[in-house]
Amino acid sequence: MKIGIGCDHGGIVLKGAVIEAITELGHDYYDYGTFGEESVDYPDYAEKVCHAVLQGEVDKGILICGTGIGISIAANKFKGIRCAHVTDEFQAQMSAEHNDANIIALGGRVSDVVLAKKMVKKFLETNFAGGRHKNRVDKIFRIEEKNFH
Repeated sequence: MKIGIGCDHGGIVLKGAVIEAITELGHDYYDYGTFGEESVDYPDYAEKVCHAVLQGEVDKGILICGTGIGISIAANKFKGIRCAHVTDEFQAQMSAEHNDANIIALGGRVSDVVLAKKMVKKFLETNFAGGRHKNRVDKIFRIEEKNFH
């Protein structure tokens, strides 16, 4: 699996742990930036990763900003993106298993390195359960069809 990573300056430190978790699982990654601690705007990096997911350049994405909130809001403005802001392993698992999330968002200023690695691993190791959950995800698609032009 190939994973797209994007972050703003608030996520730059945590990004290293995310890359470690991805490579420990044997996956490849593509880093869409940022690459330093200079202040940048998180929507720019959400956009890069979302386009990569939607165009099939990567299979899933991981986004990081200071809290994970802003970058997840930006990501969910793209039709076809299901980005879950996660703060623990259970949420990471459920985002994949029940919501078929194709991106998770983490908070670089609120999650420590150990927890971040656990959340990434749980997200990447968990498959979508389908069944009744597919019906719910399909409803999300129908909402998108009505509201995104």
